[in-house]
Amino acid sequence: MGKTVRRKFSKSSAAVNFATNAKQKLEQGQNPSCAFCRRSDDCPEKYGEKKTYDNGITLHYYCLIMSSGLYQRGQENEGIYGFLAADIKKEIKRASRIVLLLGPQTCAKGASCMVRQCVQYQSLSAGMFFFKCTICNNKDEFQKEMLRMGIHVPEKDASWELEENAFQELLHRYQRCDAKRCLCKKGREYVESDSKWDIVLCKYCGSSGTHLACSLLAICMENWECPDCRDIVYKSDKLRKRLSKERKSPKRKFADNQGSLHSPSKCRKLSTETRKECKNCQIFTSKSHTDILKDLRSQIKLNVISRIYVDRTNVWEGALREMRRKTFSPSSTICIQFSDDARKPQVVGDLGNSCHEFFHLLMHHLAHSLLFEGSATSKNMTLNSRALRCDWYYEAGRMIAISLVHGGPSPNFFSRTLFSCLAYGPEVTEPTMEDVTHVDVTQKIKKIKESSTLEELKLSVKENADYLSVAGCLRSVWSLDDKEMLVKDMLTFHVISRVRSPFERFCEGLKVLGVLEKIQKYPEVFAELLCYKPIKLTAETFGKFFSIEFSPAESDRRIAESKVIGFWRDYLADVEDGTTKAAFEEILTFTTGTTINPAISFLPDLSIKFLHSDGIIQYRFPTAQTCLNCLKLPMSKTYEEFKGCMDFAICNTPRYKKNLIQ
Repeated sequence: MGKTVRRKFSKSSAAVNFATNAKQKLEQGQNPSCAFCRRSDDCPEKYGEKKTYDNGITLHYYCLIMSSGLYQRGQENEGIYGFLAADIKKEIKRASRIVLLLGPQTCAKGASCMVRQCVQYQSLSAGMFFFKCTICNNKDEFQKEMLRMGIHVPEKDASWELEENAFQELLHRYQRCDAKRCLCKKGREYVESDSKWDIVLCKYCGSSGTHLACSLLAICMENWECPDCRDIVYKSDKLRKRLSKERKSPKRKFADNQGSLHSPSKCRKLSTETRKECKNCQIFTSKSHTDILKDLRSQIKLNVISRIYVDRTNVWEGALREMRRKTFSPSSTICIQFSDDARKPQVVGDLGNSCHEFFHLLMHHLAHSLLFEGSATSKNMTLNSRALRCDWYYEAGRMIAISLVHGGPSPNFFSRTLFSCLAYGPEVTEPTMEDVTHVDVTQKIKKIKESSTLEELKLSVKENADYLSVAGCLRSVWSLDDKEMLVKDMLTFHVISRVRSPFERFCEGLKVLGVLEKIQKYPEVFAELLCYKPIKLTAETFGKFFSIEFSPAESDRRIAESKVIGFWRDYLADVEDGTTKAAFEEILTFTTGTTINPAISFLPDLSIKFLHSDGIIQYRFPTAQTCLNCLKLPMSKTYEEFKGCMDFAICNTPRYKKNLIQ
């Protein structure tokens, strides 16, 4: 044990006049000391906040509140924290006469002291309202324990909340168009509310924006994603699965007629309820394309019928003529009558075979029309002055939208570039060499792309100066690095910019019945419909298309039907192996009258019934009611008999030959 040290603070005039001397020292630029402890240390976590007040007194906060002879006789806004100046001066005089007994002076530095110092510093910074455990975020129990251990918790707001304009930057909204090519003549930062020059921000990061016109967005559209966020989100399988589980898709309510739909072309501002619904809508959805199209199909009015009279050999002109009539409405039930068919008109809701055939012929014509160019499975838009003048691009988009909603087939021939323009916008789409079908343009681009030296590149640019000038790509090249950007601009001009007017009219047509809006909300779902995707039918998947209508259980007919269904499944397995004369497509045509499975599924659903003998007529071959999508199987005794009769009936059906217009 060390020797006890006895120290006495002498009473002097300096102690009495301490306040005056402290003020003078402050004016002289010196660091004033605390009136109680006489220390000039400014260490908030150890002594509390050090502050010099208007009356000239400098105090540590802890020294003030721990003085044994000092009481709060004033209000909170009086004196210093309720301590009056006169009382403080009296306490200073009293403290100067106290003799302190100091025990052994030992060093207490160590890890525990450092931890305690950090906790005290955290408490002073966070205050009572934000001081909590950094591991479990518990506040009440944590503060009680800290107080027990001697940690001071000030009753104040957090230090970061007290800074002036601390969060001012959060009040500023990003206002700039970041599209690759801004179309606004007044600049990227120009904003005009409720117009095509209004800026919409990325719904994920909020730090990237675009003018509505620069990304071909509707004025009422709020769900836009910047290219960076779209690339990240669409590649995140975990996020896609999580959003699919959490999302509860709101059901859209459509009006009875097309004029009252909340489509961008009809309504400048959506209702508050619909806008909130669109805002909450996510890109990822657990819905299939069938469910989405069925929701769109709810717009169709079954009590209003639009009759279309066409010729199978000239379905395009007939469809143009009939759909341009004032009496035609896309939301009405469509009834098709072929002029070369002696049968009565068939209504899609009841006898949908003619409607399926009509849309199948129409999609086949569009795929081979002058409106599109490219391979059979990857087509882009063309620039045709006659088609533009006659507004055929709009009509083509409208026919595709009507076909999808009314149960017809999907185009299934769009290129990935064309679909990307529809779903995401032309500005974020990058075409490739495969999208160029003109031989001379392909050679021009290849010559520039394959230039190996700067001299070759300059020569290629000079030789194709006329084309580059028309494309707006003519410029000086200074290095081989300029080659990639030049090729990219040439591709963008030829595939996208050159056909901008046809593309915009095509988009207007797709807005009918809200189809384009759904494409932009669910791009991954519609990519499977509009772009080519080879599908190999198997016996298992094809068999699931049909529902089987059995006779009552435990009846004699039910036993025989079960045997025939066994023959049917064996027959499908042989079709998959290629050991039968018929193919899956031929069976589908025999049953429904069409070779293509419609996007919205067959209406009515495919079904199987049985041809039981009535004692007079013995049915050997299968039959079908194409208007009801019903296949009737014969009650064959052996599989060889069943297989022979199926092949003969399906492959020798005149209707199949008539529908096979490929």
